[in-house]
Amino acid sequence: MELDLDESSLAIGRIERALSRLEKALTERATRPAPAPATNDQSALKAEVAAVIGELDRLITEAKNG
Repeated sequence: MELDLDESSLAIGRIERALSRLEKALTERATRPAPAPATNDQSALKAEVAAVIGELDRLITEAKNG
């Protein structure tokens, strides 16, 4: 199954939004006075990273097959 242009655009949009959320979270973490990040923050960041990697893997696989 090939990714069409619309699917590719949607996937890229999801990646951009996830990266934007990561950037925002990391900026907030850097400016926060708390000495250690909360576990929920770490879990959320890990989930965002996994989402970005998953989308990139999907795009790469489809590009190789297409």
